[in-house]
Amino acid sequence: MNDEARQGTGAQPPQGQPPARDPWKGLRGVMAGTLVMEAIVVALALPVVAKLGEGLSSVNGILVIALALAMLLASGVMGRPWGLYVALTLQVLMVLTVFISVTLGVLGVIFALIWVYMLYLRKQVEQHIARGQG
Repeated sequence: MNDEARQGTGAQPPQGQPPARDPWKGLRGVMAGTLVMEAIVVALALPVVAKLGEGLSSVNGILVIALALAMLLASGVMGRPWGLYVALTLQVLMVLTVFISVTLGVLGVIFALIWVYMLYLRKQVEQHIARGQG
């Protein structure tokens, strides 16, 4: 048995050099995870929407399900250059639902604040890369 076979695959970086890191990969993962978490929260808001206000109309039900599905699908495109724009568009739509369902609008505002923080983190990553620290 040769040395490569004993060590596993031969695709390891040379000794003394750490593997190359992609600083954007972690941030994209956090953004995708936030979209998944938001989709779960929106879906779990269905009973709350049904109890509060005028109850669950077909418009409210379709809106909740459509937003949750759109967020799940958007989490899969966060690696694309336009993925962030899709996520931010969903956030704007979520906030605008306040005119249809106050409960969803309040959730939209809460998650919008989270997305503002993630945009701040994105700016920090850009600055670290510009300084050569990325």
